[in-house]
Amino acid sequence: MRRYETTVIIDPDIPPENRIPLLDKINEIISQNGGFLVKLNEWGAQKLAYEIMKKTRGYYVHIDFCGTGLLVSEMERFFRIDDRVIKFMTVLLEKNADIEKIKAKMAEAEA
Repeated sequence: MRRYETTVIIDPDIPPENRIPLLDKINEIISQNGGFLVKLNEWGAQKLAYEIMKKTRGYYVHIDFCGTGLLVSEMERFFRIDDRVIKFMTVLLEKNADIEKIKAKMAEAEA
């Protein structure tokens, strides 16, 4: 399994109660496609480097996960369809990620 990170910029004008279903759908896509969510980190509203879709601010979400290329394709397809997503970018972190080591590090960090 490979390890990826995706940064998603969501429309900042969307209220928080409408943002939660979007994040839940991302979790659902990862679990349905046999992936493992390492960390979902909401960075919050930030100023954009340049205007995108007439917006100067965006709500940033960083997703660290393990999965296959099919999972990445499905996530990116969802991001292209959803009007709440302004921009996204996925980067490959590791080609051969060991999920057990990642889980152990997560448990160690919590302790």
